[in-house]
Amino acid sequence: MSVKARRALVSVYDKSGIEDLVQALHAMDIEIISTGGTARAIRTAGVPCKDLSDITGFPEMLDGRVKTLHPRVHGALLARREDPEHMNTLDEHQIQPIDIVCVNLYPFEQTVAAPGCTFAEAIENIDIGGPTMLRSAAKNHASIYVLSSPAQYPEAIKLLRTKNGFIDPAFARTLAREVYRLTSQYDDAITAYLGCQIKN
Repeated sequence: MSVKARRALVSVYDKSGIEDLVQALHAMDIEIISTGGTARAIRTAGVPCKDLSDITGFPEMLDGRVKTLHPRVHGALLARREDPEHMNTLDEHQIQPIDIVCVNLYPFEQTVAAPGCTFAEAIENIDIGGPTMLRSAAKNHASIYVLSSPAQYPEAIKLLRTKNGFIDPAFARTLAREVYRLTSQYDDAITAYLGCQIKN
């Protein structure tokens, strides 16, 4: 099933290249949803975006620990576009699909490698919402571009332009594979760090 990108969720720690990406998406009439500091960066670039809290109906909670963990986010990511029951469920709950996810993670490895990093600081830099969104989008990659690194933005922009905004299945699968490599490596780093804490 061919999917045309109409909505993008952009929430990144590393804001490298984000201005070019969101300007390109906006030029293709792709609606942008964002959070916190990313939303401010997008608006500074002159691109309009909706706050995710306006979509979910809930504000960010617990010092930002809870902002993307919501059915209006994950329903929009996990619904199979070719499944009428899934799409009817989205309609029933007034959820619009999300076609592009641009998320990168808190820098856990860099944080714990810094001199003087405390255990509390390390724990706060374990990203929960980011990996969850990445994995949800990657599972449904037949319909979604999931961008986990600024290095992927130029190719995504190029393909969206050349394919009239439609998702390219081969590129989408490559992006999904990278998500699972990345999140596996991320979990390994957390596991190793906690293991060292137990030994000590």
